[in-house]
Amino acid sequence: MQKQTLFTIGEVAQAHDGSLGMAYAYIDALAKRGVDAVKFQLHIAEAESSVHEPFRIKFSYEDKTRFDYWRRMAFTIAEWEGLKRHCDEVNIEFLASPFSNLAVDWLEDIGVKQYKIGSGEVNNHLLLQKISKTNKPVILSSGMSSYDELDRAIEILTQNNTEITILQCSTAYPTSAEQYGLNQIEALRSRYKCTVGFSDHSGKVSTGIAAVALGAEVLEFHVAFSKEQFGPDSSSSLDLQQILHLIEDVKDICRANNHPVDKKNNDVYAPLKSIFEKSLAVNKDLPKGHKIRFEDLEAKKPKAQGIDASLFNQVISKPLQKDIKSWSFLTQEYINL
Repeated sequence: MQKQTLFTIGEVAQAHDGSLGMAYAYIDALAKRGVDAVKFQLHIAEAESSVHEPFRIKFSYEDKTRFDYWRRMAFTIAEWEGLKRHCDEVNIEFLASPFSNLAVDWLEDIGVKQYKIGSGEVNNHLLLQKISKTNKPVILSSGMSSYDELDRAIEILTQNNTEITILQCSTAYPTSAEQYGLNQIEALRSRYKCTVGFSDHSGKVSTGIAAVALGAEVLEFHVAFSKEQFGPDSSSSLDLQQILHLIEDVKDICRANNHPVDKKNNDVYAPLKSIFEKSLAVNKDLPKGHKIRFEDLEAKKPKAQGIDASLFNQVISKPLQKDIKSWSFLTQEYINL
């Protein structure tokens, strides 16, 4: 059996709200909580959007258009490089999803180890082609995609033997239980013969735990200092306390999956069985010659003080070889088996 590995990604996305200081604070907070990677989104408004782009949800009081929002969220390449350096300093991997070919160029200059592709880019074959040429591993969110769309995306990405990880996710914020699609973890692994994970938008710890229990090897989740803070994804995010619990719990689940219990052999429980299992006893004074009835028997701890309780059928109708007192253990001196 292949051992399950686990790579956790804290998705900051736009939770920094355009504040460079806030972006640094998220890096520090996630590193302290044992998350493997922090992920941002590298948006360059002019390269990926226009004033015609509609808001997914109308949440902003200061941005007239989605294009204005992307411009306000942007950092310079020098600022991104600083964030990457800080990730290296605190021992957490820097990830950023590109949404344009120009963003890929920036990420190559910054020096990312791998690429995360958001589900909205699965049909952006121009971007996929660009990323495939980097020859770096790719984590691909399946989100809104059909199998046919994923087939084509993976065909493009793997033309240069790119290592692929596919994440089951549902593009719904927050995601309801009916939309999790946990069944797709095994379905995607079977179809594409690759590493499979889960990208969570539920805002709940239990969803990530379930995904890892079902074999997810990459777990991505949105993060926010507070679910009430400004931004489009806050209600779909985990707060810092939830993240602390999640990381501890999913590591436990991964260890459990890597240590399957063999029910064919229970030798390890021998000391406990000697304490908890029972021996046969009688529940009343009985004379020599009395033939034991079911109604005469009780089972008492510990094991091995009398005939094993599991053998009760073998003593039924057997005559006592001598008198026995109430609550005494029924041993071989009283019954010939």
